Amino acid sequence: MTRQIIPIERIAQKILYLRGQKVLFDYDLALLYGIETRALKQAVRRNRARFPDDFMFELSAGEIKSVVSQFVIPSRSRFGGARPMAFTEQGVAMLSSVLNSERAVKVNIAIMRAFVKLRETLETNRELARKFSDLEKRVGKHDEKIAAIIEAIRQLMLPPEKPRREIGFHVREKAARYRGRNGR
Repeated sequence: MTRQIIPIERIAQKILYLRGQKVLFDYDLALLYGIETRALKQAVRRNRARFPDDFMFELSAGEIKSVVSQFVIPSRSRFGGARPMAFTEQGVAMLSSVLNSERAVKVNIAIMRAFVKLRETLETNRELARKFSDLEKRVGKHDEKIAAIIEAIRQLMLPPEKPRREIGFHVREKAARYRGRNGR
């Protein structure tokens, strides 16, 4: 097995969900490629036609604020002076043709594997969630029956109720003795 240039887990940690897509930021990609962020941005701007909006987009001021607060990025200064670029999986693939170096090719392969692994993990989680939901439905039906059985057992375990005293007036008279044939 060949040694990976960058562990997939390290790349997967940098993949964020933004605008309904999984993305990597330009500064993270620059670190992975071993180049400066400004050099990466410059290469992208020179080849802007290769990066439509579904491949790469620049973050708005509101998104930058949200990213800084939600993803525990210390401050906006982490992005530098320019607005950060977010690259989708297709945009990262396109970077390999723009950044023409051996390291860029190896890093892109590792990133593509990370995206695939992330997709597989999400699919596994979806399948587990579906199976768990099915199990809940089946157990839910039995739960009602089990609850009814437990309630019946509780009723049987209760001590018998004492007979209640009747309400109303009751006359208690001694019955007259009947005399038998002898007269006694």
